[in-house]
Amino acid sequence: MQHQTTPREPAIDTHPSVAEWDTFVQAAPEGHFLQASAWATIRAGQGWAVRRVALRDPDGGSILQGAQVLVRGRWGLRMAYVPRGPVVESDGVLSPSLMAAVDALTADCIFVRFEPPWEDRPEARQLLSGFGLRPAEAVQPASTVMLDLRGGPEALLAGMKQKWRYNIRLAERRGVQVSQEDAEDGWTDFESLVHHTAQRNGFGARPLGYYCSVGRAFGSAAHLYVARLDGQALAGILVLHHGRQATYLYGGSSDLHRDAMPNHLLQWQAIQDAARAGLDRYDFWGIPDALGLAAVEGRDLDAVSAPQAETGQQAGLWGVWGFKRGFGGRVWRAVGAWDRVHAPLRYALALQVLPRLRRFVRRR
Repeated sequence: MQHQTTPREPAIDTHPSVAEWDTFVQAAPEGHFLQASAWATIRAGQGWAVRRVALRDPDGGSILQGAQVLVRGRWGLRMAYVPRGPVVESDGVLSPSLMAAVDALTADCIFVRFEPPWEDRPEARQLLSGFGLRPAEAVQPASTVMLDLRGGPEALLAGMKQKWRYNIRLAERRGVQVSQEDAEDGWTDFESLVHHTAQRNGFGARPLGYYCSVGRAFGSAAHLYVARLDGQALAGILVLHHGRQATYLYGGSSDLHRDAMPNHLLQWQAIQDAARAGLDRYDFWGIPDALGLAAVEGRDLDAVSAPQAETGQQAGLWGVWGFKRGFGGRVWRAVGAWDRVHAPLRYALALQVLPRLRRFVRRR
């Protein structure tokens, strides 16, 4: 008589080493920099506690799936957040064992907000709702322009609008120089440009020193580009390389020599560097979500316009949409934020109180 062996359950590890965790996230097909330990370090400096849970292969002990969880208590309400996670294996199956482990890890929280790195598709929504999660307000930009880097420089140029190719050549003719910088002066110039842009466009910026701290936390994965004319900083961008993706995370520009088109040359240099590094895609990190929804629904993007009453971050994203679109790529939308609720009554209170408190803080 043949005996059948019972499959062993994956092992749960709530204290994976930082080095092993980062290796796992880097190698995962959809591993995102927001799940890297460097991002947790940045958030820990802002009062967030960091917890991690890994689902291990019972035979080899390698990490199969996992989640980096940020936890914070505000105004007596403790919540947990999993930015661009959980991180799953290549087949995209989310294990019930991992979700149960996250539940146990966050039992002291009112709710856990997940923002998986998955594209907005019916099967992704069905998977999340099947775990009892409910749609919630996104924290990270849900919609973006994603540029495929794998076709080579000629294909990348051909995919741009003609005016963008012209502007790149114009910047070169005008003598704009783009370089990667890591010295203190470069970071000082960059942060000044970001703050000037925020003031000009009426949106908020992080305190001085924050952007440099992001670069330092990510080390060699952080690429600071500054465009200069006759030594004067005109514009700068911070691009992160992580896994198979480059992400244009922050940028700023001055009001000087804007007709020299430094921003076009900046992006082109960053795109070329990411392609030469062997990365698959370049994420322009944030466009109005109305455009992402239109793309998911198959509607004409040219027919989508900014609501007149829109303010704040979304209004600012409309201002950069045309610029980002000109480099080619496709509009891509994440499946969004989904909440696992542990305490329904306090969760309902949190949904009412927290947005009002955030608005009050911003006005102050």
